[in-house]
Amino acid sequence: MRPPAGVDLSSNDYLGLSRDPRVTAAFAAGIAADGVGSTGSRLLRGERTAFAEAEAAFARFKGTERALFFSSGYLANLAVLSTLAEAGDLICSDARNHASLIDAARLARADVQVMPHDDPAAVAAALASRRAGPALVVVESLYSMDGDQARLQEFAAVCQAHGATLVVDEAHAVGVRGDRGAGLIEEHGLEANRCLSINAGGKALGVGGAFVAGPAWAIEYLVQRARPFVFTTAAPPALAHALLASLTIVEHEPDRRQRVRRLAQRLRQALIALGVDVAADDSHIVPIMIGDNDRALAVAAALQADGFDVRAIRPPTVPAHTARLRVSLNATLADPDLDRFIAAVAVALRAVESPAHV
Repeated sequence: MRPPAGVDLSSNDYLGLSRDPRVTAAFAAGIAADGVGSTGSRLLRGERTAFAEAEAAFARFKGTERALFFSSGYLANLAVLSTLAEAGDLICSDARNHASLIDAARLARADVQVMPHDDPAAVAAALASRRAGPALVVVESLYSMDGDQARLQEFAAVCQAHGATLVVDEAHAVGVRGDRGAGLIEEHGLEANRCLSINAGGKALGVGGAFVAGPAWAIEYLVQRARPFVFTTAAPPALAHALLASLTIVEHEPDRRQRVRRLAQRLRQALIALGVDVAADDSHIVPIMIGDNDRALAVAAALQADGFDVRAIRPPTVPAHTARLRVSLNATLADPDLDRFIAAVAVALRAVESPAHV
C-alpha cells in the first residue's frame, strides 16, 4: 500500500473530477446540509433527498427508468447477482470478470458457468443447453486490466434470443465512453432498459459509490430484496451531492473524455513504435505486458523513481506469466509529462532486458 506520489498514471480518476473545485464544493455543501454520516440504512433514517435526486439524475443520464445508489461498486455487484439469481438459475460469467462479480456469482447459489472471455457463441451454447428457468449473462463493458471492450451488441442479441438478462459492469466506461459519457452501452447503441448496468461513482465520476441502472421493476426488486442495500448503513449523503456535480460536468464538458482518448491513442502509437507489446485499441487503459513478476516490479520501480505513479499488476489479479504495468490516462495529464513517460518507459524496459539485470 503506497500513497500517491508523482504523475498520476495509475488511478481511475479518468476525468480529473476528484479534485475539481465544483465537485469538492458540492461535497462540502452536502456535509453542511446533511451531516457527515447517514446514521442508518436507507429504509430507516438513512434516506436523504440527495440520494433520490442523484438517482433520478443518473437514470436520466443513463437513459433508464430508474437507478439505485450503493455505497460501493463491490456492494452493487453483490446485490445484483445475489438478489436476481436464485438456486437453479444460470449465471454465465465472463472469465475475466472482476473479483466482485465472481464473489457475487458464488453468493447467488445459482448454477455458475465461467465462459471463455468475450465469446458470445459460447454463451449462446450454454443458454441453449440450460434447463428452463432464468439466466443472467454477466460481462464488463471495458475490462480493467486489459482495456478491451465486450462485444455488447452480440451479447445483447444472444440474451434476447434465449430469454436471458444481460448484466453489464460499466465501471471503467461510464463517464469516459459514449457521446454523452454514459458508457459503452450508449456507445454500442444498446437499449439501456433491456439490461442492467452497474456504474461506478468513484472512477471517472471522481467521487464514490455506484449506481445500478435499468428497468423500474428490477430496481424496485433490489430495494425490497437486496441484502447489501437493505442491511447496510447508507453512504455519506455528501457523496450524492458531489455526484450530482460530477454528472453535470460530464454532460457539459465532453472535451475531458475526448482528451483522455487522444492521450491514450498517442501513448499507444508511441509504445508500438518502440516495439512495446501493447494492443492497438482505443481504450484509456493501456497495459504494458512484461510477463515476469520481478521484471514488472523492476520497471515500475524505475518509473516511480523518475516521478511517475505506475504500478505493477501481478497474479492473481491477472493470469500467471502476464504481469504488466496498468497505465491509465486521465484528462489532467500534461503533454510534456506524457512525452517524458514514453522516454522513461523505453529506458526502463531496456534495463530489465539487459544481461546485467538477468
